[in-house]
Amino acid sequence: MYCQFLSLHQVLILVFASSILLFSNPAFAAERVVLKYGIFRESLAVKELSTFGETGELSRPLRVNLALARQNPRAIRQYLTTPVKVSPVFLDKVLNSQIGNVILDELSQVIHTPSRKADRQALRSALVLSASKDEQVTLLEIIENYPTADVEVEGERLENAYRLLRRLQGSVENLLGF
Repeated sequence: MYCQFLSLHQVLILVFASSILLFSNPAFAAERVVLKYGIFRESLAVKELSTFGETGELSRPLRVNLALARQNPRAIRQYLTTPVKVSPVFLDKVLNSQIGNVILDELSQVIHTPSRKADRQALRSALVLSASKDEQVTLLEIIENYPTADVEVEGERLENAYRLLRRLQGSVENLLGF
């Protein structure tokens, strides 16, 4: 009985996540990202950041921002695009637990709403949606799937966010015995 319920629960989560992917309105995804490096702030279209992640091509505002902040574009691109494998069902369970709240609070120090309200919920949604596509997550996907029109990113902390995602993958592997 428990195994059947667990399987039904997993199926329901996957159906829900898939329906979000198939029927979601692009208006519920981030359109602008404010990339912050100390005193430097640059508002960009999420598409500009996506293009950088996909091709390595820097838009002029992004190139200027990274140069002023003395950031290595190659390293930033790596943090944004290196995937972390994680099951969307397991991710949903973890993120809806006390430890998940700690993880979400840490990630919200890097990726957050402009108002800093409902950061946990926004990140949870973006993470599960990202993982439901291909059972992996990148920081860029989280930004692209962020459920508010604007998202702020603390650029100097991107490496920390990536390391946190890697730890989450390690926790999953340890729990599943890989």
